[in-house]
Amino acid sequence: MNTALYIARRYLFSKKSTNVINVISAISVTGVMVATMAMVVVMSVFNGFSDLVATFFTAFDPQIEVVPTQGKACAADDPVIEKIKHMDIVEVSSECIEDQALAIYSDQQAMVHIKGVDENFEKLTHIRDICYGDGVFDLQAADLEYGTPGIRLAQQLGMPARYPGYLYVYAPNREGQLDMMNPMDGFVTDSLISPGVVFAVQQGKYDKDYILTSIDFARRLFQRKGEISKLELKMKPGIDIATAKQAIKQVAGERFRVLDRYEQQAETFNIMKIEKLIAYIFLTFILVVACFNIIGSLSMLIIDKQKDVQTLRALGARNSLIKRIFILEGWMISIVGAAVGVGLGLLLCLLQQQYGLVSLGQSSGAFVVDAYPVSVHYTDVILIFLTVVAVGFLAVLYPVRYAMRKTA
Repeated sequence: MNTALYIARRYLFSKKSTNVINVISAISVTGVMVATMAMVVVMSVFNGFSDLVATFFTAFDPQIEVVPTQGKACAADDPVIEKIKHMDIVEVSSECIEDQALAIYSDQQAMVHIKGVDENFEKLTHIRDICYGDGVFDLQAADLEYGTPGIRLAQQLGMPARYPGYLYVYAPNREGQLDMMNPMDGFVTDSLISPGVVFAVQQGKYDKDYILTSIDFARRLFQRKGEISKLELKMKPGIDIATAKQAIKQVAGERFRVLDRYEQQAETFNIMKIEKLIAYIFLTFILVVACFNIIGSLSMLIIDKQKDVQTLRALGARNSLIKRIFILEGWMISIVGAAVGVGLGLLLCLLQQQYGLVSLGQSSGAFVVDAYPVSVHYTDVILIFLTVVAVGFLAVLYPVRYAMRKTA
């Protein structure tokens, strides 16, 4: 066994002449352990929320979305769009027209996103699984145009799932100039009726702002005849989404952007990533503070082992060997604390997953989930372990060098 490692291990676990050094060493290990455990748990909770949000999007968003690079819309019969629709990897393609409008029901009004989709939308998403009411999700029947609002939008407008009467929708007229003498001529007006359901994605962006209707209605309202805002795609079973995305990008070229589900919700996931990064930085600062205990422990250990140091020098040991002994001592404190902390952190995450020890509220059903969601990503665990070991190693360099100069 390496001489420096053997002596460092003996120093770590043997009883010191002054009992307080043992106590400080135990405190050092405990401090690193608790900081490590906190990092594992907090990072896993952030992962849990991120994964939870991703499950909400899968019921509404397509696997891949193709949108124009410039402008709001493009021709529905564009050769590139047609080529993408007929690629071997594509199982379902759905055309979409989407834009903002003003919705008025009774004496209530709200700015909304009108999303006009074609009949393939049901095959593309799980929209029926998130619809609530005594009706059935539908887009149109003969000359009737249906509008399915998000649940929070329906509440805002005072609409039941099967709302009576008409929901009136106003969109700016894209043609001609606005006549201030008759401002209503500056809007295209149309109306929708209820299919008897509302949808609930459990995500405010959709539930509060969106109305689903037919693409024909949206084209008339926004004066986009023969155009689409985006092409939404579902891949065939067994097709890797990342590989499919790259293949579609090669066909789309520079005129179109190809977005997966995470890129479609880039703002939400970027915010979560930033929050996770900030939490990691703050917890690393806490870890640095915990490592000050290692400095105190090593300083007192070096003073306690002065006779041993003199003996080693008399036996021919160089200062580099003695310095390595105490550096390894501090590093071992970090490694032991990190290993135990990671283990306890993973145990707490497992218990939270199984039993929901920490709840989000007192009443069941008040939130989407009753307990904090937890998802362990082992890349995060490895990063945390390496961070703890690196901080611990840097923390021991100064006290060892300073003490060795004093004892030289």
